[in-house]
Amino acid sequence: MDVILAKSAGFCPGVKRAVNMVYEQTEKCRGREPVYTYGPIIHNDEVVRDLAAKGAEVIHSLEELDDLPKGTVVIRSHGVARSVYKTIEAKGFHIIDATCPFVKRIHNIVEEQGRDGRNIIIIGDPDHPEVQGIQGWCLTPSTVIQSVDEAVKFSQMKGEKLCIISQTTFNYNKFKELVEIIEKKGYDIIVLNTICNATKERQEEASGIASRVGAMIVIGDRKSSNTQKLFEICSNACENTYYIQTLGDLNVNQLRSVETVGITAGASTPNNIIEEVQNNVRINF
Repeated sequence: MDVILAKSAGFCPGVKRAVNMVYEQTEKCRGREPVYTYGPIIHNDEVVRDLAAKGAEVIHSLEELDDLPKGTVVIRSHGVARSVYKTIEAKGFHIIDATCPFVKRIHNIVEEQGRDGRNIIIIGDPDHPEVQGIQGWCLTPSTVIQSVDEAVKFSQMKGEKLCIISQTTFNYNKFKELVEIIEKKGYDIIVLNTICNATKERQEEASGIASRVGAMIVIGDRKSSNTQKLFEICSNACENTYYIQTLGDLNVNQLRSVETVGITAGASTPNNIIEEVQNNVRINF
């Protein structure tokens, strides 16, 4: 059996930066003060568990800080609203900002476009922390759109100006489709493609591999938006596409009649998990 591993599989620069910042902070603060992350630093349970073992406690709300000893709060890679920074500082905690630079750029964009009087359309998942964080930097009304139906139904008052941006991990082709639907409505629109380069390259490579293999394995946390998009893209190109978090989720019997297997992984998937899956498939087939 031939195994093709995507070159882009695994940590993207933003995720690697964020995870390293937490490890560095736990080492620096060991025995001196506690370290917290505001939400899981990335969407990967294996990584979050390892960081917890090193002393980084995950908090899920600002209210939790009221009952915790003062220390350092690391802002997750997905970013948070401006108000979250102010509240954390007001409660007496030190902040380390691990927001992905691509996401921070979007925060600056929506602020700037808001000052220009443009309402913001975010192409993305309204329940994703990155999107919720972006909304927290909007100075004007914002709308989140993630489906064709929502794009078709979208309407704006005549004369209002709009700026369309995207969640960094959104499907590039779907982004273009939704933008085309909205543009046809004739509004005064500025469109800024804010999908990060690493995401676009990862999606294109995964699609290319999936189109020429008998089975495709996509590795990543179930909560990872970019991994979900990879699975969707690969499923469209390869009928036998499997979504796993770790090697334990892989049913090897599904691969026994396959001559070539492709493997890719989301931006929050550690290399050790990717290598474990790859080596297991090579050895057993």
